[in-house]
Amino acid sequence: MTSAFEIEAAIDRLSSELDNLMIQSKHHSGNFEDEIKLVKNQLDSVWSSYCMHLDAHQVLMLARHPQRPQGLDYIQACFDDFEMLQGDRHSGDCSALISGIATLNNKSVMVFAQQKGRTTEERLKHNFGMVKPKGYRKAKRLMALAERYAMPVITFLDSPGADAGVDAEMANQSEAIATNMLLMSELRVPIVSVVIGEAMSGGAMALGVADHVCMLEYAVYSVISPEGCASILWRSADYAKQAAEAMCITSESLLEKRLIDAVIPEPLGGAQRDYPLTTSRVKKHIIKVLDALSSCEVEHLLAQRYRKWMLSDLVE
Repeated sequence: MTSAFEIEAAIDRLSSELDNLMIQSKHHSGNFEDEIKLVKNQLDSVWSSYCMHLDAHQVLMLARHPQRPQGLDYIQACFDDFEMLQGDRHSGDCSALISGIATLNNKSVMVFAQQKGRTTEERLKHNFGMVKPKGYRKAKRLMALAERYAMPVITFLDSPGADAGVDAEMANQSEAIATNMLLMSELRVPIVSVVIGEAMSGGAMALGVADHVCMLEYAVYSVISPEGCASILWRSADYAKQAAEAMCITSESLLEKRLIDAVIPEPLGGAQRDYPLTTSRVKKHIIKVLDALSSCEVEHLLAQRYRKWMLSDLVE
């Protein structure tokens, strides 16, 4: 039986071979189409074998893939006329949270996206996706604005957690998170949350109290990272794989337990292998859900949201 390590090694080898063939086809004369097609088919076959037997920890690795589409990628692909809005009108702006007004299906919406960054420079700029208190207070300000002008709210979740630095704690991070959760529970407009990567702890929940919560197939959602859980229970992050399995962090597990509402399929091998296909599926799903939610009376919408987050369906 082929091990996960052997499959990953084959994926790396074939990916490198495909990249070299693509470069040669651009800079040298000759027909490389047949060779490229053959390697692509081999790569698809290996990915198919790999994805059929993913454990929770391997899904976590896909969710953290450095080339996976991030918040800004979805904003640019799914929306028109995005106008970025910044600042909490108190202490400044937090670039780990991208926010603003956009157009979706000819309707105005308020969009929020946690952004990690890819290069070292981008990651430092965006604080690795860890939102500071002023970021959550910016979200609070803009969600109130969305309610005033009857704009649905859409959030893209992808963060290892809220900023836990000394400055964040001194700025009352826990209050900022709790206040946002309370505000979202009472917001009189439809709210859709999409987990696009790893959504961890209160850093995700501060933007995740929604009428509809969906996840990409290889995203993860949890109250704490597997490494953090392992450090608490086993006193060592080396047990992260066991923690990931026990915590039920995958979209499949969470849908089965009715803790999320839908799973959006990803391309074979993960979202990083086909940006256009992934973003188009996300866009279609959001439009479909918003059409249904927008037809609800406000009081009915709020009652459904209350029932959902009080987990009434799970205790009956």
